Amino acid sequence: MKHAILAATAALALAAAGCNDDNGGNADPQVGGTLSDILFEDGTQIGNGDQEFTIPVGKYTLPRGTYELCGWVYIPSGAELTIEPGTVIRGVSGTKASLIVERGGKLHAVGTASSPIVFTSDKPAGSRRPGDWGGLILLGKAVNNMGEMTIEGGPRANHGGQDNADSSGELCYVRVEFAGYPYREDEEINGITFGSVGLGTKVSHVQVSYSNDDSYEWFGGAVNCDHLVAYHGWDDDFDTDNGFSGKVQFCLGVRNPRLADTSVSNGFESDNNADGSSATPRTSCVFSNVTFVGPIGQDASFTNTSDYINGGNLNPNNGSKLGQFQAAMQIRRNSNLSCFNSVAMGFPVGLIVENDKGSDTQGDATNGKFKISNVVFAAMTQLASDANKKFAEDQGTFSAAYFRTEGLNNRTFDNIADLKLTQPNSLASGFDCRPASDSPLLTGASFADALVSEGFEKVSYIGAFSATDNWTEGWTEFDPQHAQY
Repeated sequence: MKHAILAATAALALAAAGCNDDNGGNADPQVGGTLSDILFEDGTQIGNGDQEFTIPVGKYTLPRGTYELCGWVYIPSGAELTIEPGTVIRGVSGTKASLIVERGGKLHAVGTASSPIVFTSDKPAGSRRPGDWGGLILLGKAVNNMGEMTIEGGPRANHGGQDNADSSGELCYVRVEFAGYPYREDEEINGITFGSVGLGTKVSHVQVSYSNDDSYEWFGGAVNCDHLVAYHGWDDDFDTDNGFSGKVQFCLGVRNPRLADTSVSNGFESDNNADGSSATPRTSCVFSNVTFVGPIGQDASFTNTSDYINGGNLNPNNGSKLGQFQAAMQIRRNSNLSCFNSVAMGFPVGLIVENDKGSDTQGDATNGKFKISNVVFAAMTQLASDANKKFAEDQGTFSAAYFRTEGLNNRTFDNIADLKLTQPNSLASGFDCRPASDSPLLTGASFADALVSEGFEKVSYIGAFSATDNWTEGWTEFDPQHAQY
């Protein structure tokens, strides 16, 4: 499966990337570094297996092929790495393999719908596990609310600055599978981590599957993203912290009912920062057109919110602890995350708006600093809670009343079947979350609110999909455990 490449001394080309279609988008090549600067052994290994390998300053391209990522590999300031469409990069198990884009570095990973770029485990089909390798980390010079920060998970790299227009490159038509190796207990690397990533970065059509921690986590920054899939992750689907202010549209989050974290797993988990302060800029990201498929209804054995979730043959036994599911949306610690035109189904709790660590998140909701609006919940065990890990119905007095606030236009349905989706069970064949022609989700979206009026594609439907447009088709993989690479 190894790729025969050019001689190690050949000059490489940087292909300036576009993310628009299946046919090109590359600018004229510019001569950069040589393969010998970044590849080892037979010319297919990236990194030497240690935790400090740094690509030299210059511009490099990996031609289409299969490569192994070994250890922590840094793209430092002044270095740019282009990965050609159709390339497969396999993280070497046991090396915590990670690709880390430092401030001033750039990663141009632009696949196509027919030839996505895949980061995955080096283990054979049938034996892959969450956390087989490290993950993908992008770090920028945009603003966060804690100043210069060291990214979580162990790498040496810092992020943060004052340039919200900063670019870390492009991620388009990319899959990240079985990432999240724990640096130490409770300090896993996420599938994809964004640290203070700026608006100049392009993130579109990305799938993270079977991450051993969060599928996506943003620490500050302002990057906008669209068409994201979080599939069968261990912890949260979309985690936002430290003043993240980006706009994110068309997201699919899908839970495996046998994979949940001891910290309790959510669709959204959003903080302003870890200590709950009101430091600025506040976490004020806006999501629209999200579909969350929770664990309930997919597996008949999941019957109780207090059940211990058994990872079965996907339990990596690497120190990560199995736990339970919680909420479709958890907003706490002074976060001002907003969500519009979205649907969530089958969670123990629908919404948590929490005054954690002395914050006044509920006051911000009352005063309209953030909004949960035009959102549909179906088949929630309970509509709301006001506190983490509180599953009694009477624990959600504020959050339930807020969700039902007149003018927010939120709705509830008793059953997932009421939504009339094509086939929303990810454990059965033919998984497809598009609404049928008579689905109540096909109308009712609104972009009239100031928080969602700019920077979003205006569509009529609730959730990530229309009845006809399946934007996951071709480039995603919903059975990466058995994919042949």
